[in-house]
Amino acid sequence: AEKLPEIMDDSVRPVDAKEELLDECESIWKQMEECQSKLTLIRAEPLSEPDAKLSLLVMRMKALTAEYNQWQKRSPEIISTNPEVLLALGKEELQTVKKDLEMVLSTVQSKNKKLKEDLEREQRWHDEQEQILDALKGIEEEMKNEVVSCSEKRAFQELKNEMLKLRAYKEELLNALGEFLEEHFPLPEEDGSAKKKKKKSSEKPAEQLITLHEILEILINKLMSTPHEPYITIKDSFWPPYVELLLRCGIALRHPEDPNRLRLEAFHQ
Repeated sequence: AEKLPEIMDDSVRPVDAKEELLDECESIWKQMEECQSKLTLIRAEPLSEPDAKLSLLVMRMKALTAEYNQWQKRSPEIISTNPEVLLALGKEELQTVKKDLEMVLSTVQSKNKKLKEDLEREQRWHDEQEQILDALKGIEEEMKNEVVSCSEKRAFQELKNEMLKLRAYKEELLNALGEFLEEHFPLPEEDGSAKKKKKKSSEKPAEQLITLHEILEILINKLMSTPHEPYITIKDSFWPPYVELLLRCGIALRHPEDPNRLRLEAFHQ
């Protein structure tokens, strides 16, 4: 630490100055004691205990107020007017301040040195971390390119497998539905009770009726191909009991304005 200049004292001895200052302080203290004695001699008439306490508190308040006003009015006074005493005290005070400042300066310089070392260590650690981060980013980019290609292939293959499963499941459902309908809802000509009466020879031959399975396929295809216009026209090949069955079971719906048009209920929505 940079040392402060030494304060020289060639004119006044500090011991003599302190003795003179102590003599002046003792003289002032004796004057204060005399004033205090005069104040204690001033007594009031005997009062009852509560009145005495109240009177004592009032006197204390007045005394403190008067002392406060006096201190507000007066300005600081120098105890000693001897310039040699003041010079000696000032030099002694400066020596004390000098030592304190030297101690503070040494502490601050030590802390600055420690902070500088910490900063350099943290900077080296930061540089090392940045190098590691750059290396990891490069490895990440390489792995990302490899993973993307592999993941795309895997996702495409999984999607393809799912589509194949869905197609197989769809075919299975359609086959099961066809077998069920063929067993329980055969063509009308195959059921004796559903045979149609023969037409007269002059009339045109009746249109060949289709199975309930075929009617449902037509309705499904129409709904899937044109969902905005899912209605189909009821043809002569649609056996009326099958049409009525679909309507009663809620599988099909008539057009609100045209009863000859039919659509499949949108169960998938």
